Amino acid sequence: MKIKLQYFILCFVLLVQASPAISRDLEWDIGLSTIRTVIKASGVKAATQGAPTILYVAGLNGESDSSSRLRSVLSSYAQINDIDRPVNLIVVPLANPESEPLSFPPSGSAYSENPVANALWRWIGVHAPDLVIIANEDSTSLASALQNESVAGIGSIPVQQLTDANTSMSFLLGSSSLAESAASIEVKRRLDRTPNELAEQLAQSYGYDFSSPVYVPGMSLIGRMRLGYLDEVASLIGGFLADTTFEVSSASLLAGQLVFAEYAERTGDEDSLQLAIRAAELAFDEQGNMRETMPMHSEMSDSVFMATPLLVKVGKLTGDSKYFDMAFRHVAYMQSLLLRDDGLYNHSPLADVAWSRGNAFPVLGLALSLSNFPESHPGYEILKNSFLQHLDALRPYQDIDGMWLEVIDYPGSFAELTATAMIGIAIKRGLDSGLLQANIYQPILSQIWDAVRIRTSLQGEFINACTSTGKMQSLDAYLDRLAVLGRDDRAGGMVMIFANEMAGNM
Repeated sequence: MKIKLQYFILCFVLLVQASPAISRDLEWDIGLSTIRTVIKASGVKAATQGAPTILYVAGLNGESDSSSRLRSVLSSYAQINDIDRPVNLIVVPLANPESEPLSFPPSGSAYSENPVANALWRWIGVHAPDLVIIANEDSTSLASALQNESVAGIGSIPVQQLTDANTSMSFLLGSSSLAESAASIEVKRRLDRTPNELAEQLAQSYGYDFSSPVYVPGMSLIGRMRLGYLDEVASLIGGFLADTTFEVSSASLLAGQLVFAEYAERTGDEDSLQLAIRAAELAFDEQGNMRETMPMHSEMSDSVFMATPLLVKVGKLTGDSKYFDMAFRHVAYMQSLLLRDDGLYNHSPLADVAWSRGNAFPVLGLALSLSNFPESHPGYEILKNSFLQHLDALRPYQDIDGMWLEVIDYPGSFAELTATAMIGIAIKRGLDSGLLQANIYQPILSQIWDAVRIRTSLQGEFINACTSTGKMQSLDAYLDRLAVLGRDDRAGGMVMIFANEMAGNM
């Protein structure tokens, strides 16, 4: 398994500058059918960087003669010498394994409704081929939609019907001058953005509402603070500084107090510091004794992020070690509930499911905490090792495009944006602090950065950001969570902070 993973990563790193969505002699899991059959694609990389990409699709009505034909095309092209391949070739021989009804652009909530159509549409858009060739017997509306719509919000793609001529080796070998599709051009525009440019683009769309001091909009405010918009943030938080009677009654509100801690650290503002302290003090009883754990954790792994960085930040700002002690105790408690033998976290005790953000929350929570946690504290080494071990457990599950899946260890579940960005922040922190080996984690971070940029438009729209998720009771419930295609406040904040981390805006 490790050897295979290393090969995947090596191939990807070599190719990422040319076409980040394409790798050599590799396979992708596109998505899942209604009965959870994995839809697969296979690809062969061109000899040169910047080569056109051709995608063949068959089996839109189930297995067909064209399915076998496309497998043969891929096999023949793969046997050509590397230096002689003029195009990137991707083949989807069985796009619809159960012959489900399809229509494009797809309707319904991805991925609980029309999962095959939604998976194909978004995957094709992200991989942005320059030409799609569709088998003759497939009578869906895919061809028309690809040519006339912006596929997954990225761009249109030319289409041909499958013929003997365009499945010949002479066709593939003669396609080096194929024109770029609108989708391909857009993907390159997205990849051309620097970290600062992406952060500033998102700052124009997110971080303008803090009517409730919860963590989702709070992350955008922190991102905007790092870009220097302190006056604008001050105007949004001023009402809470003037009236401190609001109750911190949920984990989301608890994590939202990070905004006040961050503002206090940057400005020295005493009122905002007192709000952060007031929230951190919930860890202690009336006599000042530490509670068993931080309240409002709801037995969810989210709490490693929702509570721990706030406690540690308040410890740093006040110099009081009791907050570090409580942060350590809280992490140990949550791990006793949710940390699995394989090093991943269950989201809650209700289901043995390694949900994407249910793992991104702990790894990000520890990364942020370690940045401010004193190395002299007896809990530091334990927290550090927990962080490193969790990343070691996550690393084999990064997919070939640089993403982590909605259910980390369930092939075919959708590649989830927010968790991937959060893991990216954690890895960047680990690299900057010297906790992570650059030869291992820098290539992984580069993959994440490209994957996130591709899935983030210049207007602040996203592909496959999992919606708000409480305690689910089954694997199916996690697999069927809404995957947002468009604006999303949660993704806006997390991706903005990731871009700031990549830019060094601390």
